[in-house]
Amino acid sequence: MQRLWLLFAQVATVCLALWLIVSTLKPEWLTQAPFPGRDVRIISSTVPIQEAPVTTAAPGSYRIAARRAMPSVVNIFTTKEVRQVKNPLFDDPLFRHFFAPKQNLLPEKQSSLGSGVIVSTQGYILTNNHVVDAADEIDVVLPDGRKAIASVVGTDPDTDLAVIKINLPDLPAITLGHMEQTGVGDVVLAIGNPFGVGQTVTVGIISALGRNHLDINTFENFIQTDAAINPGNSGGALIDTNGNLLGINSAIYSRSGGSLGIGFAIPVNTVKSVMESIITHGRVIRGWIGVEPQEITPELAESFGLKQNTGALIAGVVRNGPADRAGIKPGDILTAVEGTRVNDKTAMMNLIAQLTPNKKAQLTILRKGRESTVDVLIAARQKPAPQMDEDQ
Repeated sequence: MQRLWLLFAQVATVCLALWLIVSTLKPEWLTQAPFPGRDVRIISSTVPIQEAPVTTAAPGSYRIAARRAMPSVVNIFTTKEVRQVKNPLFDDPLFRHFFAPKQNLLPEKQSSLGSGVIVSTQGYILTNNHVVDAADEIDVVLPDGRKAIASVVGTDPDTDLAVIKINLPDLPAITLGHMEQTGVGDVVLAIGNPFGVGQTVTVGIISALGRNHLDINTFENFIQTDAAINPGNSGGALIDTNGNLLGINSAIYSRSGGSLGIGFAIPVNTVKSVMESIITHGRVIRGWIGVEPQEITPELAESFGLKQNTGALIAGVVRNGPADRAGIKPGDILTAVEGTRVNDKTAMMNLIAQLTPNKKAQLTILRKGRESTVDVLIAARQKPAPQMDEDQ
C-alpha cells in the first residue's frame, strides 16, 4: 500500500511539473481553437483571445500590385514666380488689365504639387504638362525619401503630358501594361499624392474607354475610372491588378473640387508614343493639313443632304496650307483619311495627327454630294504658343 501511494505521488508530481512547463511555454496546447482556421493566444490563464493565422495576403487584396508600383510613383513639388498686385483694388482682373502699372506688380513665389511615374532607370519621369508648366523649379521626392531637382525634357500640351528627368542611382521603374488587354469592368488602382497628404492608393474599375469630346485636351482618348482621383493625383499612375501602368491620371469631373467617382487617365499607348517622341525629338511630331474642322450636327447633315451625320465639316482652310494647296475648300466634308472612315471631328484630328509629315496622304472628301479623293502633302503640326496671363 505504501508503494502504491509513493508511485501515485511521483506520477502526480511529474504531471504537475509538465503542466506548469506547458502552461508557461506553450499555453496554446492547453486550449483547442473553437473555430477552424483560428489560433487562440492566451494573455493570462483566464483571458484567451482569438488570433487569425498568418497568411501572405488576404483574399481580394491588391497589396502585391500596390507594392510593385508604389516605389515608382513620386511626388512633384513645383515653384514659379508670378507677379501680384500689391494694391487690393487691383484684385478685379478687368480693372487690373487696364489700370495696373507694371511697377505695381511685385514678384511672388507660388507652389503647387502633383505626382509622376518613373518609367526608366535612366531617370525619366512621366507627369502631366499642367503639373510642371512654367515652373521655375521642380522638386521630386521618392517614396524612399530621396529628393532630386528635375529638368524638363519636353512637354506636349496637346495631350497634357510632360517628361522630366532626375539623376539618381537605382531608380525603381514601373512596368508598362497593355491597353489591348484591358476592358470596361477591370479593377484598377490609382496612386498619387492627393491634397499633399502623402502617397495614397485608391481602387475602382474602368468605367469607360476612349472618352473624348470633354474639351480637356486637343487630343483625347481617356480611360474613365471611378477610382478616387483628387487634386495632387495629377501625373500619378493608374495600374492594373498586376502593378503594370495603364495610364497617367490627368483630370476629374467635379463640382466641388473633390472626387465624384469620375476620373480620367491618359492611356498607356498614348503615353508611350508621346514619351518616345519627346525623348527622341524633344517634342511630339504630328501631321497637320491646315483646316478648321467642325462637328456635323443633324441640322447640318440635313442641309447638306447627308444620309448620316458622320465625317468632319471643313469650316475653314489655312491659306497656302497643305489642304489649300491640294484644293480642299470650306464646306467640304472629310469622310476618310488613308481609307479609314472619319466619324467625327475628334477622329479626324487623331487620324491626321498620326500621319507622317513631308509625305502624301489620300483624303476622301464629299463636295456637293459627290465623293472624291485628293492627295495632300502633310506638314508638321506646330507647337501651340504659350498663353500670357492678363496681369503679365
